[in-house]
Amino acid sequence: MEWSELTPVANDVWRPLRYLLRGTLLLLHLLIGLPIALLLINPLTAGLRLRGERIDDRTIRAWSTGLLRIFGLRPRQIGRPLPGGVLMVANHVSWIDITLLHSQRAVGFVAKAEISRWPLIGWLARRAGTIYHHRGSNASLLGVQQQMQQRLLAGRAVGVFPEGGTGNGSSLRVFHARIFQAAIETGAPVQPVALRFGKNGCAQAHVAFAPDESFLGNFFRLLGDPARAAEVHFLEPLPPQEGGRRAMAELARTRIIEALDT
Repeated sequence: MEWSELTPVANDVWRPLRYLLRGTLLLLHLLIGLPIALLLINPLTAGLRLRGERIDDRTIRAWSTGLLRIFGLRPRQIGRPLPGGVLMVANHVSWIDITLLHSQRAVGFVAKAEISRWPLIGWLARRAGTIYHHRGSNASLLGVQQQMQQRLLAGRAVGVFPEGGTGNGSSLRVFHARIFQAAIETGAPVQPVALRFGKNGCAQAHVAFAPDESFLGNFFRLLGDPARAAEVHFLEPLPPQEGGRRAMAELARTRIIEALDT
């Protein structure tokens, strides 16, 4: 499976203007929108619902959608996210994947502990219920599995990137099967999710981290890019008993590849 890379337009005369406009909007989003969002994301509002959706979840979706718009991303949902406790497994392109999925449904992600130190994103991720994992630590993995099971049993969605990290955007790596164990233990369904950037996925490699590119480098590069589509494909769920975790991992990966190639 291969996707073509979106070649940057030479002498993009609009990039400075985009930085000026989007930088201003981003500042307003942080200074005004963020405090309002944080007031609504707290234990006191967790039991409140609006049109059947938790207030804190709706707030996370709205704030994430606003951030995507500032970056020129036009989110589009294909399919429907499952309600209740569900393990959502997605391909991993860049840091903005979490924001993109949050724009469609609030999800408690499992993420590497390094993200907690990223400016703004790490702090926001903690407030949104991210479960951090210290790679290479068996004790950390055990704790992550326990937290995942607790959330699934409580009827909350958990999101994971089974590739174990971001790639170059040109292909999907092997999915780690052990991340599916929480769904098997709790009987929760697994829903594959395909994240695709640009028309027919043409911007996958462009949105991904370039070799040796830092988080801030990718952040500011995407901030100045032309507008593009950002699709979230919610695919057919897998029952947790379907052939064990290895078979589930392979089937989820296959379905995501098929959606990305559509």
